[in-house]
Amino acid sequence: MHKSMISKSLRLARSVRGMTLIELMIVLVIVGILAAVGYPAYVDYSKRARRSDGKALLLDAAARQERFYFDNNAYTTTLTSAGLGYGSTTVTSPEQNYTLAAAAGPTGSINTSFTLTATPNSALPFVDPDCGNLLLDSSGTQTNSGTDSVADCWGR
Repeated sequence: MHKSMISKSLRLARSVRGMTLIELMIVLVIVGILAAVGYPAYVDYSKRARRSDGKALLLDAAARQERFYFDNNAYTTTLTSAGLGYGSTTVTSPEQNYTLAAAAGPTGSINTSFTLTATPNSALPFVDPDCGNLLLDSSGTQTNSGTDSVADCWGR
């Protein structure tokens, strides 16, 4: 081999070095810090997204209750086509995150109030025990059965 080619090969070999163990450990520490910050934020975002699915279910059911009241002068607990117009007695939110239950408050023989409850699907990941069930009544009062505040759960 020619002397200049050997010199060029040595320079190339010196410039193409691998990572040292210290550099690799620094990268792993940085990735670990990013994961420690990012994962809880992702879990919180997932809970909020699922909660919005339950709120949409409650608002749809409340609108159906008002339509039923307009036609019948009373609220109903029936979720099927004879009542709120859902296809079955088991109503789930569009993303299957919550199930709906309806209760009507009787005054004499006429139901003049209602309470709707959205129960989270416990089979899914990132269940929201801090908010628990979401509740909406005929006066528009929004509550929850968990330990978090109403403002945190309903996003006010």
